[in-house]
Amino acid sequence: MTSITKEQYSELRRRLLGDQERLEKQLDSRDETIRDASLRESTGELSAADNHPGDVGTEVFERERDMAIEETLSEELDEINSALQRMDEGQYGICIICGREIPYERLEALPYTAYCVEDTPRKDISDDRPVEESVMTPPPSGAGINRQRNDGKFDDADAWEAVEDYGTSTSPGMSVDPGQDDYKKGV
Repeated sequence: MTSITKEQYSELRRRLLGDQERLEKQLDSRDETIRDASLRESTGELSAADNHPGDVGTEVFERERDMAIEETLSEELDEINSALQRMDEGQYGICIICGREIPYERLEALPYTAYCVEDTPRKDISDDRPVEESVMTPPPSGAGINRQRNDGKFDDADAWEAVEDYGTSTSPGMSVDPGQDDYKKGV
């Protein structure tokens, strides 16, 4: 056992049990039929062929985000369960790598931690790139370079002014024969 007082230990256990209950409720409240449903079932569409690709992309993004959130919650619940198990075994508050006592302040901030600050595993962002990049055609030489120098050109926020004279899909310029009488009458 560590030098944590009985009151501190009880408070940490109470917090862990409260967090465990909260996470279990969150994970149980998720509708399994939607989580495990196909894209067709979750959107209610018979086919995605008639939808704009952006709509399908949004739905895929939403599903992936929900899956990532669920995975994060599950990992946190696993860490909490491990901490409660360490409490039952009398190993709580001791770093599982070096065996030193974890300071109470750290346990107060992260009650489920199993590591002292020095031995905490690093969670680096991967430098791995998608496999598709190895077969993609690279952009033309100089693409994106000197963008500030070309400020005010067509790729600017004022691009509409450069093309508005050409009209839109609903403007008279898009009719078959702008001079025909039926068009002028609105028929």
